[in-house]
Amino acid sequence: MQFKDYYGTLGVEPNAGEAEIKTAYRRLARKYHPDVSKEAGAEDKFKAVNEAYEALRDPEKRAAYDQLRARGYRPGDDVQPPPGGFGSGHGGVDFEEIFAGGGAGGGFSDFFESLFGRGGGFGQRGPAPRGDTRAKLAVPLEAVYDGGSVRISVNNKTLDVRVPKGIKPGQKIRLAGQGPHGDLLLEIEYAAHPQFEVDGRNVIHVLPVAPWEAALGATVSVPTLGGRVELKIPPQSEAGRKLRLRGRGLPGDPPGDQIVEMEVLSPRPHTDEQRAAYETMREAFGDDWRRA
Repeated sequence: MQFKDYYGTLGVEPNAGEAEIKTAYRRLARKYHPDVSKEAGAEDKFKAVNEAYEALRDPEKRAAYDQLRARGYRPGDDVQPPPGGFGSGHGGVDFEEIFAGGGAGGGFSDFFESLFGRGGGFGQRGPAPRGDTRAKLAVPLEAVYDGGSVRISVNNKTLDVRVPKGIKPGQKIRLAGQGPHGDLLLEIEYAAHPQFEVDGRNVIHVLPVAPWEAALGATVSVPTLGGRVELKIPPQSEAGRKLRLRGRGLPGDPPGDQIVEMEVLSPRPHTDEQRAAYETMREAFGDDWRRA
């Protein structure tokens, strides 16, 4: 099992703050998303970015990873878990975490699963009252939006778990008789998503916008949990402007909205025609555009 440099994967320093880690994740997830990137190996890079963010976004997981990293491991070094696993008094995370298959949080490496636990692996939290076993279930936002079933692997078994539409973090799902000595009690949390963040029932999406789209207005296609929709960008918009798609957030009474935050980006010129277009803009606006 090889050591993973999660900070290097996200391109941040080990002392990076939560906001810096989140920004790096957003940028790289957009760059390598399989629906967008044509780069060779993009899907593997996308999975690596998701795994790194899942490890570093949670303070408890990050602390456990930092303790292991402090032992001097370098990327690719062989790591052998101690007897009983990292989560049994050896500085690891003292809970079992299960990720629903097929979501943004799925498909993690052996290193991640050994350090943080997965379905009967290292880091099991142990029995809850009445002999039940507790675990955290990281559910993809799409499953929260639509409801239905997600497939998980736990205790060397594959189970289909029915996820109620609009379920909230902290709520629990009980699977009768699926624990080692009783029921399996799953506490819900939301898996990290490359395109959306959650604020209560609202969903936040950062939308890259070209300078001319912000200045002149445009209609662009925007992803939502229910599928892509057309969004009208008003003229003379600026970076940071927030537009609201009502009812496009997580289900509830009332349902949440999707907040689209504009991020104005300048595309890199790759052709003579594109460079000439930038020259024309420079001449048209001159050097005083900042004061204007």
